Amino acid sequence: MKQDTVIQKIWSLCNILRGDGITYYQYVSELSYLLFLKIAQENGSEKLIPKGYRWADLESHEEEGLLGFYQEMLTHLGANVENEVIRAIYAFPTTVFSHSENLKAVIDSISKIEWHQVGKDGFGDLYSGLIDKSAQDTRSGAGQYFTPRSLVNTIVRLTQPNLGELIQDPAAGSGGFLVSADSYIRSKYTREKYKTNPPKYQGVEIEKNTRRICLMNTFLHNLDAKIIYGDALTDDVAELDDADVILANPPFGNKAGGQRPLRRDIPFPNTNKQLAFLQHIYLGLKAGGRAAVVLPDNVLFESGSGTDVRRDLMNRCNLHTILRLPTGIFYAQGVKTNVLFFTKGSAKNKYQQENCTENVWVYDLRTDMPNFGKRTPFGNSDIGFAAEDFGMDPHLGAFEKVFGENPNGTSKRTEEEYSFGAKNIEVNKDIIEKTQGIDRQLAHSRWRCFSREWIAKLKEDSLDISWLKDKNSLDAAHFPEPEILIREAKEELEAALSTLEDLLSALEGGN
Repeated sequence: MKQDTVIQKIWSLCNILRGDGITYYQYVSELSYLLFLKIAQENGSEKLIPKGYRWADLESHEEEGLLGFYQEMLTHLGANVENEVIRAIYAFPTTVFSHSENLKAVIDSISKIEWHQVGKDGFGDLYSGLIDKSAQDTRSGAGQYFTPRSLVNTIVRLTQPNLGELIQDPAAGSGGFLVSADSYIRSKYTREKYKTNPPKYQGVEIEKNTRRICLMNTFLHNLDAKIIYGDALTDDVAELDDADVILANPPFGNKAGGQRPLRRDIPFPNTNKQLAFLQHIYLGLKAGGRAAVVLPDNVLFESGSGTDVRRDLMNRCNLHTILRLPTGIFYAQGVKTNVLFFTKGSAKNKYQQENCTENVWVYDLRTDMPNFGKRTPFGNSDIGFAAEDFGMDPHLGAFEKVFGENPNGTSKRTEEEYSFGAKNIEVNKDIIEKTQGIDRQLAHSRWRCFSREWIAKLKEDSLDISWLKDKNSLDAAHFPEPEILIREAKEELEAALSTLEDLLSALEGGN
């Protein structure tokens, strides 16, 4: 029985609970309780679980009273297990089961799976597969956006996390960046070298069920991970250390339920959650530390404190690369996103604290790209971390090649890159006029370099830089769906409101 078959068998059990009205995402959270007990039985870690509260005890319990016993078991494991990670997995337990019959059916079905064919080292990948399945059903619940595996793997290949480094994700979600980073490191070194100087991982997750999934995911992949239950934009993160690598896809939208005060060390307070996360990330890097963060377009152009944040970022860090991502790759349609790659300090001196950005390279993977979605998947999530995998992704491979092999973005770069029919794309004449002397053919390149001076003088420190024109941009027959247009308008209005709030605060502070 192949792993994909096992994943499908477990996933099909969700049909038992359809009548109870639960979502796939709730199902994965519930599965964390059950699968942990079963996997502990299979992989020899059952000694960490108290007797009387193991899989065999649950499996052998008669149907009558099973739900009550299960609820008692969850409460006990969340309060009395010595192992801190296991106790955290079962913390604040709630169950979506409302009938013993359904619970018994799921338990019996899990028991019938031929688990020995998964292999002791395969349980982590099995669980990751279930998370990917849930992402296909999740749209934007709790403001969370699951990052496509192909994009996660590309970011990891380019940032190159290493042995002995501290790797963080302040918006950990299900732990995808941390698990992928660890897989990358393990692929480069022997087991002995890994054990001698292992990497360490830290994450923060605000939603308790998502944290539970993250804990389970990192535990099954044998990561030395500390996942804090809290909000990275508050004092919950006092335990975090300065990191060598930070990889993140912060939740989109404004600061939800802003009752808790923002951390005082955030230099430019703002209601825009992504701007606050960006500040947290570049402030949390060690000298020479590197980061890659997924951010929506409004972070690149928002005025007021948005401009202040971008200036501060380019002052303190070498913002060497921006990847403009296609629309449709996240499960909330119409969200326009980018990946910002930067290093603390300058390219020449990691301890430099001012004027650290000299040039920003921008790769346009958005203009005239397909409408990605279930029918047209983005990238290839099966491409791994072998040397021959670099640059092989069908959509991200061209970007990997021009980015280069240096994780700090200092590889030799040239502007000529014409993948995906770029030579035939119309060019924005305004941008061409502002970049005098540029070769006409080069203007069609998806890969362009813009000096810090040019960004300050001609863009007024906006990083919303595009020079290729989408052929469908003015064709009404190709307009996005109304939902997408409304979402874009909403994001622009929120950015404008944020600027007005900053202005009002400044005026009130002056009185």
